[in-house]
Amino acid sequence: MLLLALDTATPAVTVALHDGESVIARSDQVDARRHGELLLPAVDRVLAEAGRTLDAVTGIVVGVGPGPYTGLRVGIVTAATFGAALSVPVHGLCTLDGIAYAAGQAGLTGEFVVATDARRKEVYWARYADARTRLTEPAVDRPAELPEQIASMPSVGAGAALYSGVFTDVREELPQHQSAAALAELAAEKLRTGGEFLPDQPLYLRRPDAQVPANYKVVTPK
Repeated sequence: MLLLALDTATPAVTVALHDGESVIARSDQVDARRHGELLLPAVDRVLAEAGRTLDAVTGIVVGVGPGPYTGLRVGIVTAATFGAALSVPVHGLCTLDGIAYAAGQAGLTGEFVVATDARRKEVYWARYADARTRLTEPAVDRPAELPEQIASMPSVGAGAALYSGVFTDVREELPQHQSAAALAELAAEKLRTGGEFLPDQPLYLRRPDAQVPANYKVVTPK
């Protein structure tokens, strides 16, 4: 097994390579405006560090969000392209699940919330029983409109840190952004145990920021 994992649903451009036993190379950069520019060089760097070639990859793992429209599409389109070119499966995972799994690796136990920055003064969030068990579907809300029970739980992620006045128990020492290494570890565990994956389709939860104006008129040639 050789899994290539990547995610661009958060400001992190993150790539990792997993050999079925452990992560053998990784790259993590945080730059919300350069996903398209940074992703492929990161893939090349990770493969070179591990001494592997792309054609040795047996599966692609990709974070499918939720995340902002443009950045999220970069990772998913790249994953789908690799999968088609290599004739290997593409395994989708919720980006929030990857952050939760990384928090568990860092020692967090019990129930908690993962929240990432959704922009527009909103957060993407989900509640977890533990690092492997999500209790709710991913959602997008304004922090002030979250139930008090959610806002007062231990919370992880850049969204929670950004709105620390609402999230009252932010664990800022834990990972705030996605880690492809954690995503790869989670995928490898699911593959060993027969766990389920998501389709390699973007989980947007809302419309893209750029939309066609309501009064837009199509001009056709005479």
